[in-house]
Amino acid sequence: MFNTVLFPVDQSREAREAAETVANIVKTYNSRLVLLSVVEKSPEAGETEEKGVMGSAEAVAKLLQGAQALFANKGIEADILEREGMPSFTICDVADEVNADLIVMGCRGLGLTTEGASESVTNRVINLSPCPVLIIP
Repeated sequence: MFNTVLFPVDQSREAREAAETVANIVKTYNSRLVLLSVVEKSPEAGETEEKGVMGSAEAVAKLLQGAQALFANKGIEADILEREGMPSFTICDVADEVNADLIVMGCRGLGLTTEGASESVTNRVINLSPCPVLIIP
């Protein structure tokens, strides 16, 4: 059913909590797991934004290696991808590229207002995804 599962990771608590669900799905369906993290670039200067660790390519690489090790400890082999761009669009592009059957994401709850809902990464992924999206609250 889910041959390939895409799990976009960041430093959020919600992403860490979603990891257990991802592990259960991957083990249940014997799925290929692809871990993705996106480095955001500053639209003005073209340089890396200072948006915490997700603005640094080095920190993103470290995050991906840590996530890969976490799944390896559960007996799950995971491919890792690091990309640059707008997270929502990049997640959907990668889902299409790797032929993902499911995207699993943690939800930060930042889009609880009318304005925030349309701007949230989660909402954009839900609306643009080429495959089903499972949101872990």
